[in-house]
Amino acid sequence: MSDHLEQGKKFLDTVLHYYDKAAEHTGLSKGLLERIRHCNSVYKVTFPVEVDGEIHNIEGIRAQHSMHKLPTKGGIRYSMEVSEDEVKALATLMTFKCAVVNVPFGGAKGGVKINPHIASEEMLEKVTRRFATELIKKNLIGPAVDVPAPDYGTGGREMGWIADTYMTFKFGDTNAQGCVTGKPVGIGGIRGRTEATGLGVFFGLREFFKFEEDTKKLGLSTGLRGKTVIIQGFGNVGYHSAKFLAEEGAKIIGIAEYDGGIYDENGLNIEAVDKHRRQTKSITKFPGATDIPDSKSMLTMACDILVPAALENQITVENASEIKAKVVAEAANGPVTMRAEEILLEKGITIIPDLYLNAGGVTVSYFEWLKNLQNVRFGRMGKRADEKSFDRIIGSVEELTGKTLDPAVRADITHGSDEEDIVRSGLEDTMILAYHEMRDALIAKPELGDLRTAAFYISIKKISLSYEMLGIFP
Repeated sequence: MSDHLEQGKKFLDTVLHYYDKAAEHTGLSKGLLERIRHCNSVYKVTFPVEVDGEIHNIEGIRAQHSMHKLPTKGGIRYSMEVSEDEVKALATLMTFKCAVVNVPFGGAKGGVKINPHIASEEMLEKVTRRFATELIKKNLIGPAVDVPAPDYGTGGREMGWIADTYMTFKFGDTNAQGCVTGKPVGIGGIRGRTEATGLGVFFGLREFFKFEEDTKKLGLSTGLRGKTVIIQGFGNVGYHSAKFLAEEGAKIIGIAEYDGGIYDENGLNIEAVDKHRRQTKSITKFPGATDIPDSKSMLTMACDILVPAALENQITVENASEIKAKVVAEAANGPVTMRAEEILLEKGITIIPDLYLNAGGVTVSYFEWLKNLQNVRFGRMGKRADEKSFDRIIGSVEELTGKTLDPAVRADITHGSDEEDIVRSGLEDTMILAYHEMRDALIAKPELGDLRTAAFYISIKKISLSYEMLGIFP
């Protein structure tokens, strides 16, 4: 078995192990648990694309894990490492991720075997549009059926191509823009989507560090200020996680990337690192920082919080015993294997699980989908009315007190919520409530043992309730 196929199988086995571990505590029937566990359908297609007179045969996969809620939802990744097991594992995670943050979607995922780093823009566009066409042919995409989003190797550009292809086939459908999320704002995207996953990671960590009884067990104080952080992966999720954590006062002492890492015990300036990366195409050789050629070794460096924000299977049985972080915050999908998790938990390390912590992306994708169905920008109807109301209140206070607010302060207080404000507020509320549900479940049933099992437990319970209310399993 080739390495990437073996990695995909290991990833799927890990996800199903976590599911089985939680399912034992639910008291649900074996048949219902089997129904929730298994992937509903997998579609594999090989399609030809001609570029510069040469025909390339491309493999695409779309997996729909659960249809207890519609549409199903999940990203499309572009990588030569894509495999059926990997896509099924990611689709399975999406089902429980949506449930844990109360987003009413079933789980899905897609993958296309292509290297986005070396393929030309023409090649990427033709592959994207053709894959979208193949999905349309089988009714595997649509605002009420299955809604893709960006993932590793894709972004707003590819989502725009998918949306345009779908709208060409579905001309006149006013909901057609909702066939995909993560689009550029100009074609139905939503403000706040770019930073959503990283911001969700920040909100989740901030919530964890509010509880003294939890942080005290780790020998840490409450709050993020002063906590040392190492981040693996400086893409969209890693960058925004680092940015928001640093703004809260955390100290980002290390960043690991595929071509090397950088370390500074005094803390890295995240904006300066990002500027350096954009100028040099690498984070290495950053002024004032120490280069770490073997970036994966940074996972075992001393820190308070380790944020794996790259790919799956990064913390394994080979390096888990060397992890020195007090908290492992899974910004990536499946970065800790099941055997590695056992080692980390035995060491007393807290794992904040992926199906909760990186759910900011799908949460804001849900908001984008709602925006597309409503065909109106969030905040458009109420922003000015709110500002006038706030202005009248401030005016009354000034009149009663005989004092006048500074114009800048007044403008800040009377500011009406625009789309980005509303999106961030909705994401913050989602992450706070979901964390409390997860933590409360662990307190009520201490035998669950850890946050991941608690997250799977409450997700399984919610999905089983959906089946019951649908009348499928009375």
